[in-house]
Amino acid sequence: MGRATPLPPEERRAAIIAATEPLLLARGQEVSTREIAEAAGIAEGTIFRVFATKDELIDAVFADAFDPEAGLDELERIDPTLDLESRVTEVARIFQRRVRRTFALINALGYQRLRELGARQGARRPDRTLAVAAVAAVLEPDRQRLRVSPQQAARLLTALVMSLGHPMMAAGHETEGQPDPREIARLLLYGIAHPSTHQPAQPLEALTRC
Repeated sequence: MGRATPLPPEERRAAIIAATEPLLLARGQEVSTREIAEAAGIAEGTIFRVFATKDELIDAVFADAFDPEAGLDELERIDPTLDLESRVTEVARIFQRRVRRTFALINALGYQRLRELGARQGARRPDRTLAVAAVAAVLEPDRQRLRVSPQQAARLLTALVMSLGHPMMAAGHETEGQPDPREIARLLLYGIAHPSTHQPAQPLEALTRC
């Protein structure tokens, strides 16, 4: 193995994490640091200059998957000039991708690994409050078109995507086990009834009193 191209520490760390994740999904915790080094194109010793142990590297992969900041950055980059359905579709796509990633890791390594990580280093779980606020900001330009507040719509959208992303709920959908993001957007925005059958909508307050 030749000498690795010098990279800033954070870039080297990110590159090792990126190379490790698909190996964990394929091999679980049995993957070796030699295999990881080969996938990353580095010497095995380079791994241990960044991570003290293989377990620390696996923890870093989990922490990266659950880090809320990347998802928030993606939400902020959604084009505000898109129509409402397209923006909601993009939100659904972002959350779907993150849910798929986290469940894949949990399936490969087990919930126990996630619990151990939380106990060791207080892993950053997705902060739903921050996520709801970020999604609400995406919806805010169309506040007047919504029957509920952007915050409530954001809570409904994130709950819908996360529940449909659960492996037990996703079975039978054609898009890698999950419904198409536009299908989710249309379900949230228009419901399940055919447009020709729509009746005048009741205020949300009336529905909650039923």
